[in-house]
Amino acid sequence: MKADAPGAVLKRERVRDFLLDLVESQRPGDAIPSERSLCARLGVSRPTLRAAADELVAAGLLVREHGRGMFVAPEKITQELISGRQAMTVPQASGTWSSRLLEFTTIPAGARVGRRLRVSPAAEIVYVARLRLVDGAPMAIEHLHIRADLVPSLSAAELETGDLYEHLREQHGVHVQEAVQAIEPTVVTRAEAELLDVPELSPALLFERLTSDTTGQPVEYVHSIYRGDRYRIVSRLTLGPSAAVPAARLGHHPGIPPGDFAHRDTIASSTRGDIQSAP
Repeated sequence: MKADAPGAVLKRERVRDFLLDLVESQRPGDAIPSERSLCARLGVSRPTLRAAADELVAAGLLVREHGRGMFVAPEKITQELISGRQAMTVPQASGTWSSRLLEFTTIPAGARVGRRLRVSPAAEIVYVARLRLVDGAPMAIEHLHIRADLVPSLSAAELETGDLYEHLREQHGVHVQEAVQAIEPTVVTRAEAELLDVPELSPALLFERLTSDTTGQPVEYVHSIYRGDRYRIVSRLTLGPSAAVPAARLGHHPGIPPGDFAHRDTIASSTRGDIQSAP
């Protein structure tokens, strides 16, 4: 699973993670180092750095001021639609889902991902970038970060076919139970647009998810870009007592792969909403 040199997708991901770490370690309004100094520090070209910065500007995390540079954007307002103590299941999405691997390697977790997975920045993780397709059409790009000690024999075949969470359960003894997920609007970069077959800067949905096992230990951190022209968010709000909801059929949930969740567990989401395919 090791790679001698990082590919283009992984290089963009590492630059993005570094910039996100800068944002999270500073206060709104703080200045970000210049592009020249960041390029020298990270050993990347200016177009690569600028593409990552443009993504964070579009996501509202950085602000670019002409002639002055980049600054940490004001904090976003977060609103939960349903109490965090109320869990709900998520209905499956339509269509036949498949995956195409873009990157598959083992790397150090780094500061940002390490904090999320509660491991040392030097601890190894499996990094996976894959294109998700529905009935053969590209629908999403997923970036998975999985603790390497949990999946020492994870194979490319498991990431391209079948249910990943089912593979984790049956092949690696990893039983996921809860996911905390945030969803935000964003736009696609040029590289993402090429993979998703949409125009650059097209609307998209950014899913960020932290999945834990039955002991509460983080297993994976994932962020995914879903085509905004094909998905919408529907929140089901319960205003009073209701009858038990029948168990959902097995299948893929946008942003949430099927697996232990679909079989018997519930989802704890920061939006507490159902995610469905757009008509």
